[in-house]
Amino acid sequence: MTELLDILLNPSFWGATLRLATPLILGTLGVLLCERAGVLHLGVEGIMVAGAYTGWLTVYAGHGLWSGVLAAALTGALFGLLHAWLTVGLALAQHVSGLGITLLATALSYYGYRVGFAQVQTPPTIEPFAPMQWLGIPILSTQTPLTLLALLLVPCLAWMLMRTPLGLALRMVGENPQAAEGQGIPVAPLRTGAIVAGSALMGVAGAFLTLSAFNAFFFHMVNGRGWICVALVVFASWRPGKALLGALLFAFFDALQLRLQQAGAVWLPYQLYLMLPYLLSILALVLVARKAAYPQALMQPYRKE
Repeated sequence: MTELLDILLNPSFWGATLRLATPLILGTLGVLLCERAGVLHLGVEGIMVAGAYTGWLTVYAGHGLWSGVLAAALTGALFGLLHAWLTVGLALAQHVSGLGITLLATALSYYGYRVGFAQVQTPPTIEPFAPMQWLGIPILSTQTPLTLLALLLVPCLAWMLMRTPLGLALRMVGENPQAAEGQGIPVAPLRTGAIVAGSALMGVAGAFLTLSAFNAFFFHMVNGRGWICVALVVFASWRPGKALLGALLFAFFDALQLRLQQAGAVWLPYQLYLMLPYLLSILALVLVARKAAYPQALMQPYRKE
């Protein structure tokens, strides 16, 4: 228990927690935005991979770090546009389209890396974002600008959804598209815009991994974070504030199991430490999902009559 107490009292542990939570926050906000409009988006895992690759490749080609973030966002938006065309335009099954997006985006990214860097033995590196030491705020000063961006997006998205006419229209489209159309709200363009914007956030979530958390692109670096984002949206009951809490909670247990292994705390087999964040996520979903008020039109294609 002494190792556990030492870990919890160490400021670097909380900095690591916030760092691990950042891609989850961005990805969860992206999925939440899509599902609030009534469209399930299971392409988040693949879009994060594609965003990580294009963001890193842009910087490796000699462009700035923010250019890499923009490239990742545009990559995510393009895949989002494809998903919107399949699900909104053609009214195809949303879960099937999302899985196809994940497979396509992941395969294209890995193929591009293998072709472009076929002779490279170790992943080429770049100079990532530097910590914001100028902030002078404990824990937050050890983070990069993308973490600050993720934290600022939470209240911004919450305000947009709950306090603006656009947010009301978006929520109405996700709850009752027939009634929204009756009020003169264009369902298809609004759903398409939400998917494209949400997918852009997913791309930035992937870019965080290569431009901030690490300094290179390598296979399987997303490591299931996209699927965790899908689960966190349910945990959050489609609310940005609770999504932030869920991302921090998962990252807390993830950082904890890493520190326990590093500290040599061998009370249990290390495999159980690796399972800990996922087991607790499943438990949280079981407790919360039954009471979750999901958008009523989620996964329901809409055709204008």
